[in-house]
Amino acid sequence: MLKTITTSISLSDLFEGDLQLTSPPNLFFELKSVLEDPSKSLSDAGNVIANDPALTMRLLKLVNSAYFGFPGRIATVTHAISMVGSRELQNLVLATLVINKFSAQSDGMMTMHDFWAMGLRSALMAKALALALPGQIKEDMESVFICGLLHDIGKLVFYRRIPEIALQVGLLAEQTGESETDIEQKTLGFDHYDAGAELARLWHLPAIISETIGQHCRPDRSSPYYLVADLARSANLASKMDLSEDAFDSNRWGISDDDLSVIIDNVQDQFDELFSIFYPIL
Repeated sequence: MLKTITTSISLSDLFEGDLQLTSPPNLFFELKSVLEDPSKSLSDAGNVIANDPALTMRLLKLVNSAYFGFPGRIATVTHAISMVGSRELQNLVLATLVINKFSAQSDGMMTMHDFWAMGLRSALMAKALALALPGQIKEDMESVFICGLLHDIGKLVFYRRIPEIALQVGLLAEQTGESETDIEQKTLGFDHYDAGAELARLWHLPAIISETIGQHCRPDRSSPYYLVADLARSANLASKMDLSEDAFDSNRWGISDDDLSVIIDNVQDQFDELFSIFYPIL
């Protein structure tokens, strides 16, 4: 049995002096600013992305994939924006930039390949479940994917800043059956969802992202993002093929077990095509 973990680190300590970690994905904000400026055109937005050829190539691969299912080939970012919409493209850009940012760091209890594979499955599942729900997710529909993808990003903060503690937490969870978040709270006074939410705030990401990360295992029914946070949690559990009542309450959400099984199969098909585009580093 491992010894009890002792530390006096605070949540703010995790982000002190690490400019690479705390620096936001600037290209995302440049794109957002252009798209929200009525004096700018789609061509202006396309030019922002065109400054990064690797990102441009990956975005075009994504919008030409079967996931979107457009009948003709999309050859420019400007055309892509007009087809998928500005919010959707912003989310694709943010997802790609964040995956790039963390893919080169050292692994923790799992490889970065496995971490982002689970993140993408959760994102695809969240979007698929939201589309299947009878109107429960409305104005936040376009953000469901990115909320599912980034729900566990606080683990990467732990792997980067306190790798030994993160490893011990994972080993203790395996040995005792206690959840990682409970061990983190007892050890640190905060957990990796708190760290992920704080990182999203430091990056000035939309509130729906930071709020849904922070609520992943502590739902807040008074929050305007409660349903999206709850859906992201359900999607994460369903993407692990855990179809227990705790993972996904079909009566509550209005999706039958049979329909859920079909959704899971479809998500796997989407994943097989998209993961090599989002995560081309082998």
